[in-house]
Amino acid sequence: MNRIFLFTILLLSSFAMNAQTISGHVQDAATKEALIGVTIQIKGTNIGTKSDDAGNYTVKAKPNETMLVSYVGYVKKEIRIESAGALNIELEKNENNSLKSVTVVGSRKSGRTNTESPVPIDVIDIGNVTKQSGKMDVNQLLQMAAPSFNANKQSGSDGADHIDPASLRGLGPDQTLVLINGKRRHQSSLINLFGTRGRGNTGTDLNTIPAAAIERIEILRDGSSAQYGSDAIAGVMNIVLKKNTQELTGNINYGVYDAGDNNPSKKYDGQSVQANLNYGFKLGKDGFINLTGDILSSAKTNRIPPNNTITYRNQFGDGSSVNGSLWLNGGKDLSKNTTLYFFGGYNSRFSDAYAWSRTGTVSVDDKNDSIIAKNPVVTNERSNAALYPNGFDPKIQAKIKDMSLSVGLKHKAGNWMLDLNNTYGQNKFHYYNANTLNASMGASSPTEFDAGGFGFAQNTSSLNATRGFNVLKGLNFSAGVEFRLDQYDIVAGEEGSWKNYLQNFRVDTFINKNTSSIVELDTVYSPGGAQGFPGFQPKSALKSTRSNLGAFVDAELDVTKQWLVGAAIRFENYSDFGKTLNGKLATRYRISDQINIRASVSSGFRAPSLQQIYFNTIYTNFEGGQPIEIQLANNSSTLATKVGMPTLKQEKSFNYSVGLTIKPMKAFTITADAYMVQVKDRIILTGTFYNDDNVIGADLVALNVGAANFFTNAVNTTNQGLDIILTYNKKIGKGRLTTSLASNFNKLVVDKVNTTSKLAGKEDVYFSNREKAFLIASAPKSKLNFTATYEINSLSVTYRLVRYGEVILLGYDDKQQIYTPKLVSDIAIGYSINKHIGLNVGVDNLLNAYPDKQDIENTESGGAWDPVQMNFNGRRYFARLGFRF
Repeated sequence: MNRIFLFTILLLSSFAMNAQTISGHVQDAATKEALIGVTIQIKGTNIGTKSDDAGNYTVKAKPNETMLVSYVGYVKKEIRIESAGALNIELEKNENNSLKSVTVVGSRKSGRTNTESPVPIDVIDIGNVTKQSGKMDVNQLLQMAAPSFNANKQSGSDGADHIDPASLRGLGPDQTLVLINGKRRHQSSLINLFGTRGRGNTGTDLNTIPAAAIERIEILRDGSSAQYGSDAIAGVMNIVLKKNTQELTGNINYGVYDAGDNNPSKKYDGQSVQANLNYGFKLGKDGFINLTGDILSSAKTNRIPPNNTITYRNQFGDGSSVNGSLWLNGGKDLSKNTTLYFFGGYNSRFSDAYAWSRTGTVSVDDKNDSIIAKNPVVTNERSNAALYPNGFDPKIQAKIKDMSLSVGLKHKAGNWMLDLNNTYGQNKFHYYNANTLNASMGASSPTEFDAGGFGFAQNTSSLNATRGFNVLKGLNFSAGVEFRLDQYDIVAGEEGSWKNYLQNFRVDTFINKNTSSIVELDTVYSPGGAQGFPGFQPKSALKSTRSNLGAFVDAELDVTKQWLVGAAIRFENYSDFGKTLNGKLATRYRISDQINIRASVSSGFRAPSLQQIYFNTIYTNFEGGQPIEIQLANNSSTLATKVGMPTLKQEKSFNYSVGLTIKPMKAFTITADAYMVQVKDRIILTGTFYNDDNVIGADLVALNVGAANFFTNAVNTTNQGLDIILTYNKKIGKGRLTTSLASNFNKLVVDKVNTTSKLAGKEDVYFSNREKAFLIASAPKSKLNFTATYEINSLSVTYRLVRYGEVILLGYDDKQQIYTPKLVSDIAIGYSINKHIGLNVGVDNLLNAYPDKQDIENTESGGAWDPVQMNFNGRRYFARLGFRF
């Protein structure tokens, strides 16, 4: 034992015995201005620091080690350490003729930092955020780090249990464009239907990209359709992949929830285990390949509060999943003026989630005062006593495959920088049912089915050209063309997953109270299809395509050293709905070295997704706890045409923003940005029309449909908000304190519901007050995030406090469900065991905060909570062992 202790002491002290102190000053090579917050890392180790508010730094390193120096908007440097002493560093901005320029959204001029931009941009260092939290996937990391971003895990929402819907600035999941290394990322094939954020929307599955592969995420909080195309109404997220070489990093992560009294079977659940590796190879003198492998396994949670009088869900919580990813990022100089670059990834996920429970028995209601049910409790027609004597909890499972590859050439031709690129991506989502049955088959039913699925693929080819001109204080001009091809398909499930065999039925016998004679017989047939998720029928199967040709011009002019003006215009022509033209104007004025003001105005659009145009199925919904089969008819179907649903067209938007950045002292920055986004003809999923409707009921009966809903351009909305971000970092004692207070305040209003001429006056069904409430609840009314990190030597402590504002929903009885504001606090402690190995431990949701409990009969999810603020799983403990060599 003593030998082990002695060896450990020697190991921990070996670095200190040979290390030497390096200190110096970091500044801009051109202006000689001190740079604050520059990251200085000793390659292959956990040793690092950041420059202080005077641009100074101090770090310990051995001779012949390499110092990595990086700062957003500047060329990254590698410096070989020769001896102790002073080492001053000058960083050069990435100019627009650099083949190695760093992508920052919002400006096509390289080297424009986020504080110099005429629009608000968040730059999130994923490595730092990961160390400060037990969150393991990108959605949850951003939910905690970015106040304008919202994503929560769902329960009982079919596909949304397997792919988390996420939104920016309270708008829809499909109104945020996602880029990787500046190139368009394909969306998921899933369309959200049930009690989720963004019902009726598609979105991008961010969890297909492991955090271990990401250097940083840039969030442009401004409408940018004129710059980047469709889907950029709310803003743009650009994921920048790692480029590190000759450095191996990895993590082993563990987390578990404290269920307390809210899981009837166990105190701890939802265990998550993650392992990842990242390594970069050099390709010759001037090339690289960076590789990342990641696997994440998460178990289910179950939250059934004690003393519930009504339970529609025996299992209510997060589903389980195994998520594996392989990613690469690379580049190689082919000549002095030409660079080849490539990146892409493959993700495979299997997830398993519980649907609503099916009880073994149901009650048969009395007919009237004189006629009663002979046996008031009978076998549930959705179950089977021989297979499930006590009822069952059906499972919806999903196999999701996602892949992408982007290849391009950057070439400097005179003063022009050309970028030729092709990016392909696809997402396939396949449903399976387990622990289920087709009730119409009786006791002979299988208990597992292949329910079919869908897929989406996108290929984007583009050519962009950028050049700087000596006009006034500098003009940056960009232009480009883009051709995009989209494809969407639906694959039918096996017959038993959807067919009604009419083989199983029950007879309800009613008797007269006075004479005991039989007065009525009800024959109740069991419904067909797999319980939990009926499979896609052959008549739903399809394959559809569309193409789009776009062109843009984008320019930024520094009129003076103080005044910047930017403008963009974009034309797009879609094969299925036509043409659209959009523009943007933006400006920034530097009042002083400490104060900038900025503003922008733009028009925007979002093309209806192929999923919204063509998705169709028959599904089971629960309304007030009662199951009902509903036909979701696609936009080109006979049913949609019959009831007068118009062809889907693009959503149109106008975005206005004004803001300022203030730097009252070198270590303190304030940004405030107010915005208003008006969206016209927003696409929604209508409410349910039944076959007794006095306008279209006869049409539904004629087509043998009991109930139906549709996608349509039905809503005009206005979203107003304010983002305020304060950051402060200061050397205190021998350590450094870094703090931030980031907040988002928003208000979304439904201005108008645009019914069709045939359904005029049906606004309460077309888009009911309940549906309005769900749309407005896409984000809490406010979200505030305070984070403080203190680092001293090998120790760091992070405390985070997030306040989620009020959310109001409506139940099936139109009764308000009010979720009052909640505070969630996290704490994380990090310690560098030696220069290569670090340990982080902590607690998320330290005080075990839950949303307000609701009336289960009125929640969309069938549980005690709808996931509209933070999650409903409570306190979580985590540990992370990281290494770097």
